[in-house]
Amino acid sequence: MALKFFDKLSQNFIELLKDKDYCDVIIKVKNKEKSFTAHSNILRYRSSYFRKELENVRSNENNIKTINMSSISAQMFDVILKYIYGGIVNFENVETKFIFKLMLVADKFELEELANKIETFLIETKASWLRTHCSMVLHNIFDRKKFNDLQNFCSTITRLIFESSNFNSFPESALVFLIKREYLQMKEVEIWDYVIKWGIAQNPTLPTNLGEWSKKNIITLKTTLQQCLPYIRYFHLSADEVRDSIGPYKKILDKQLWKDIKYHLSSPTRQIKSIILPARLFSTIISGDHAAEILAWIDHKTTTYTSTTKIPHRFELILRGSRDGFAPQKFWDICNGHDHAVMVAKVKGTDEILGGYNPVKWDNTHLNFKWMETKDSFIFSLKNGNIQNSILSRVKNPQKAILNVHKKNQMMFGPCFGNLFYLRSKNSNNFILDNDCCCRHTGDYYEKPIRTSSSFYFSIVDYEVFKIVK
Repeated sequence: MALKFFDKLSQNFIELLKDKDYCDVIIKVKNKEKSFTAHSNILRYRSSYFRKELENVRSNENNIKTINMSSISAQMFDVILKYIYGGIVNFENVETKFIFKLMLVADKFELEELANKIETFLIETKASWLRTHCSMVLHNIFDRKKFNDLQNFCSTITRLIFESSNFNSFPESALVFLIKREYLQMKEVEIWDYVIKWGIAQNPTLPTNLGEWSKKNIITLKTTLQQCLPYIRYFHLSADEVRDSIGPYKKILDKQLWKDIKYHLSSPTRQIKSIILPARLFSTIISGDHAAEILAWIDHKTTTYTSTTKIPHRFELILRGSRDGFAPQKFWDICNGHDHAVMVAKVKGTDEILGGYNPVKWDNTHLNFKWMETKDSFIFSLKNGNIQNSILSRVKNPQKAILNVHKKNQMMFGPCFGNLFYLRSKNSNNFILDNDCCCRHTGDYYEKPIRTSSSFYFSIVDYEVFKIVK
């Protein structure tokens, strides 16, 4: 057994920071406007960045090393230094923009723990700010190898980025980063239209009337977009989209590509020379194979569809927590009246993807709890990561398959599948903050449990609701 006393330890190190007697490092920030003193040994062992900096700085006659850091403010560095010494960061009464910049600075100083914690904090508690400033956020993180969760968050709100007032000044590398991604919640033809709009905006001397373009004008646009054009999914566009949107600009495409696009439309099975990129993913949680498996369950198939099977249904996004919010009431406001719906949720801290299918309508108008009857509902756990096999659990008590929660409890409960699986938040009005969502090991209304963890309760990273459209 180990006894741990981290609070006292943290306080002692903060006091050490205030003690100037044994400091042997001076850090000057913001054009040398302010200086901080610190201990080289603590800086070395807490940050690999400072370890390298100190190795490259000579000591003066008093054995003091000075580091100049003109790009960071005194307020920002004060927070960083207190974290290095005491492991404490206080975000009370701090603007979100400052917190975001602090994450970038923490990454620069190779303080991985702090950078990762701030990334999670922003996604879980500042989603509204991130959506409002998505263009700026992506511009600052797209070329970093870290912050994958924030990058995924931004890709879920791509339309906001493309529709932002500063889209035409978006850096080429950031635009390429976006359109390369497998997941973009936009139609492919819309992505093409925005790419063309961006390319034209980079060349303001191009004639407004496309019919007046010269060969030189076409070459100009083709050169501008040469890094973007390879990432458009041309072979997943309809004939009308090709005719109306691609056709007018066909001369900026390679001749073989345009030839193959036309061949593919008339004979989809015909072999072509151009590379066919896969269709973009429609979800940040489930894959095409997951979707095919769910649709096979809906259709009561004995064998699973594959992601390449031509399936007579499609998933249409209704709600995404990271886009629309994680308050239970949001679920009832957005999903009210929708039937034939699939809900999927990613469990925090595990590889689990849990979900359920509701063929009847969710209804937010009830003044009492109202059980909805259906024999076609089911809940499930999907194969993912360390989860070796998917689990399907069909309803066994059709009279109590789906629960429509009464109005006063819609501030707490989200979707409820029998008494076995539901999303709930009792205290914080946020599914990702409370450890209060539930998936029981036994229940009366579905065939079997879908969670192998010993714990009933969990929080989620994100969740999505789709309407199944034929």
